[in-house]
Amino acid sequence: MRSFRLLHTADWHLGQTLHGIPRDAEHGRFLDWLIDRIDEHRVDALVIAGDVFDGQNPPIPALALFYRFVARAKALHPRLDIVVVAGNHDSASRLEAPSPLMTEMGVRVIGTLPSSVNGLFDPSPLIVPLHDADGTVAARCVAMPYLRPSDLPAVEETEDLDPLIEGIRRLYGRAWTDGRARCGQGEALILTGHCYMRGGALSELSERKILGGNLHALPVDIFPEDAAYVALGHLHRAQAVGGRQAVRYSGSPIPLALDEQPYPHQVVLAEFAGGQMVGHEALLVPRHVMIHRVSEASPEAALDRLRRLELDNALPRDAWPFLEVTVTLSEPRPALRDEVEAVLAGRPVRLLKLGVRLTGSGQTLADSAPPVDLASLEPEEVFRRLYRRSHEGEPDPDLMAAFHELLTGVQETM
Repeated sequence: MRSFRLLHTADWHLGQTLHGIPRDAEHGRFLDWLIDRIDEHRVDALVIAGDVFDGQNPPIPALALFYRFVARAKALHPRLDIVVVAGNHDSASRLEAPSPLMTEMGVRVIGTLPSSVNGLFDPSPLIVPLHDADGTVAARCVAMPYLRPSDLPAVEETEDLDPLIEGIRRLYGRAWTDGRARCGQGEALILTGHCYMRGGALSELSERKILGGNLHALPVDIFPEDAAYVALGHLHRAQAVGGRQAVRYSGSPIPLALDEQPYPHQVVLAEFAGGQMVGHEALLVPRHVMIHRVSEASPEAALDRLRRLELDNALPRDAWPFLEVTVTLSEPRPALRDEVEAVLAGRPVRLLKLGVRLTGSGQTLADSAPPVDLASLEPEEVFRRLYRRSHEGEPDPDLMAAFHELLTGVQETM
């Protein structure tokens, strides 16, 4: 009998736009690729560990992508178990709304914490049996969604106890204990979580700080050592946590910010036998849209590099690469954007961001040493000091002439 195979992915962020550019084409390519991998690797179960959508009210194309994927995956692989948990970007109730239909299809969607008739936390609906190719239960997945502070039990704060972390520890502990009790001989205990783990590598531009901020990062010992695998979501960089290879973020399947360009975007294929993980493999997601990041010490160097940028004229428009340009400026360059756009005109690339690094002192008037009485400064001196805050040297004569013309116009109207 072959081993049980699980595919772990998270942080799809369907419906996301990057500097105003929709990502639907990239997400569509990823989902097609994912279905092919399910077939190629004879996957038994798929776990999506949160942030299916980018916002609480996803646009219609994003909803269509998700439901089309689920329908195709189940039509092609009827025995495939699919588990979906809500992340901090998802609307838990919206994600759960079609649960009755999804459950009939063999898809379990968990958005909120279930409770019993007396209003207490009931972990039993979170525990999902996962089946191998023969239809035998091979694992139990404890599908824990993203937890908000309002979900947590009241815990008294002490010097050694963070009430948020302790509240999560208690909820997780109850769920894991129930899941472990339901595991039969040879069944793997698989856990999920959408959270920020201590020591995790963040993507600063695209990840929201969650659960009271990242000061409340969870310790890895919140997950029991006997868990065969912990499928995490939230961080976009694929990584293991706390030195435990079975506690992993799969990472996002596409770059969700320009600074995520170097990440190895992937999904994780994990294999189990006898209730234990016996191997795991990163399946790298092909990049449909490349990202070019040009950073130079002068506008001339940046423009020259843009002229030499190798681009493929045969690409369809939705596959044109994204471009970020960052230039160091020692003096004002008002026409910089026009110069960059002129170099790129008619070429198969999309300029998403033009940034500048200023070389001035950064010092405000209030930071002057010795301190100055602003009322004693002439307007020209204030202008010169503000110029030096952002740029090197002194303003050129044309700029000073423009300043004096503006100043005269203001004074004449006073």
